[in-house]
Amino acid sequence: MGEHVIPTDAIDPSLVPQRTLYTGAKMPGLGIGTFGSDRFSAQDIADAVEDAIKSGYRLVDCAACYGNEDLIGIAIENAMKAGVKREDLFITSKLWNDMHGKGDVLYSVAKTLKDLRLDYLDLYFVHWPFPNYHPPGCDADTRNPLSRPYIHEEFMECWRQMERLVEMGLVKHIGVSNVTIPKLELILRDCKIKPAVNEMELHPCFQQPELYDYCKKNGIEIIGFCPIGSPTRPDRDKTQDDIADIEVPEVVEIAKAHGVHPAIICLKWAVQRGHSPIPFSIKRNEYMSNLRCSFEDPLTEEELKVLATVDKNCRLIKGQVFLWEGAGSWEDLWDLNGEIPGWNGYSK
Repeated sequence: MGEHVIPTDAIDPSLVPQRTLYTGAKMPGLGIGTFGSDRFSAQDIADAVEDAIKSGYRLVDCAACYGNEDLIGIAIENAMKAGVKREDLFITSKLWNDMHGKGDVLYSVAKTLKDLRLDYLDLYFVHWPFPNYHPPGCDADTRNPLSRPYIHEEFMECWRQMERLVEMGLVKHIGVSNVTIPKLELILRDCKIKPAVNEMELHPCFQQPELYDYCKKNGIEIIGFCPIGSPTRPDRDKTQDDIADIEVPEVVEIAKAHGVHPAIICLKWAVQRGHSPIPFSIKRNEYMSNLRCSFEDPLTEEELKVLATVDKNCRLIKGQVFLWEGAGSWEDLWDLNGEIPGWNGYSK
């Protein structure tokens, strides 16, 4: 990027709604995602992040497995040289699945902090509740023979290490991602430091109302990924049954009424529902309008009621690459009948 200056059209971050975590800390009500490595270069993503922060973004959602934290670290540093204060940023990252073992969590967060050029993270997630690793860029049929179902005792060994990161001051909050109510019930029962945030797939065609309400009831705030239905998600995550949120007639109709792209309606819905979406874009006109839409021209109560009816229970990120030997289908990852399946999945 160019000079270390704030753009003249930067958005005032104080206009963006805030979520209050159970610690009292504030988290912006809309952020920028950084997962795009299947479609865009790490440098393109880092350049967008740098300009986005300079232009008013304060929540940046990172992860070790996206393979771009080293370049995003330079982007954050450059934004701070332009005058953005560290304490005004809310930076998240995630522990990858091959780093759940003893001693691995500290090693992993140390690398992330070094790459991001930070002294602490505002929030650190366990990316998936399984230590099931797949190589980057693999296809949907890839299976790791070492993959395993959710084993609560093993997860809690990983979570204890996460809790220590808070005690050490390396991270302010810890969170979960891609979990279900049955898993959360066990985690909340046994944790010393509870998850501050759950990062989950959320868009108008996949609203997850039960899990959403469960989190809110238990003081867990929510970051929503795939907020516009993730048109640039990896090909391995696409199936014939998927529904494109931005093509749903009700969404298109409301977008026409507001004179905006249907993607903007998906984001307004998310912000007004009460969670923090993290749309990803490297195009400046898109990420600027994404941030502006969090506080401009809100949807009406009537429009929100209409959007509540478009839920198709259409999960886009199914996670099939994390299945273990003996599991049936991707549904075994999501505890659909309220139980956590074992080694044989639901095909008992």
